[in-house]
Amino acid sequence: MFEGASGYWFQERVGGLDYKCIHSVNARSVGGILELGGTILHTSRCLEFKRREGIKKAAKSLSSKHVDGLVVIGGNGSFKGALELAAFTDTMLVGVPASIDNDVFGTEETIGFDTAANTAVTEIDKIRDTAVSHERVFMIEVMGRERGFLASAVGLTVGAEIILVPEVKYRKMNIFEAIRENIAKGKKSGLIVAAEGIGDTRMLARQIQRNTKADVRLSIIGYAQRGGSPTARSRLLASLFAEKAVDVLLNEDDNKIVGLQNGRIESLDLQRSCETEKVLDPNLLNLAAALAT
Repeated sequence: MFEGASGYWFQERVGGLDYKCIHSVNARSVGGILELGGTILHTSRCLEFKRREGIKKAAKSLSSKHVDGLVVIGGNGSFKGALELAAFTDTMLVGVPASIDNDVFGTEETIGFDTAANTAVTEIDKIRDTAVSHERVFMIEVMGRERGFLASAVGLTVGAEIILVPEVKYRKMNIFEAIRENIAKGKKSGLIVAAEGIGDTRMLARQIQRNTKADVRLSIIGYAQRGGSPTARSRLLASLFAEKAVDVLLNEDDNKIVGLQNGRIESLDLQRSCETEKVLDPNLLNLAAALAT
């Protein structure tokens, strides 16, 4: 948030620990955080905000503190919450896309996506060493409950033979056949990258082993993808998005998000971003399949 030349950040947790705090901050307050992962603001799901009463409570809080502008940092869910809040407040709202899912319409890339992808690639490169040494097929589960942007980018860059994403329904028989064909070609190891949203990866790994006779192992990278020092790419986007967000608010251009579009940092209507689904690029999956032959 900001008000005039000052800044505010506030934190509210519902359930478990219950605390509220508002602090005035300046440029020195955020010194030395560029290399840190996570967020100094902290974040948690607020069930209260899913009800109209909770949204009105947030709007009242903004009004009582005379907050002119609110910067919402997050993904698609956070922006939908901001859109609902906009109906109850005169505070200007602008969204800054920060999500490892990269599922925000209006930006080609979100803050943190490159960091998460690099974390996954680093871990999978290590897993490949074991796969090759022990002649095994590894299924690696990466994050992505509903979208496969992370899985598709990671799968392509690690040379996975198979990539599974929630957007594309897969047939088990096709997977079995692909593994059998690879074995027939003389491949003694392999990688399958799967988004967590495709279903039970443990069961699928067992089924692949039973139907192909390959030695299959499952590795779940998990929450390591959400942490760690941000990459140069993520830091660059954070700086550029922040500058644009401030410009949007200073120009009193209400209810917008900022994002990367065709190599430029632009702004987009918040409602349009929330109501439009970002489309997964099928060319990444097609290219991965072609390179795996």
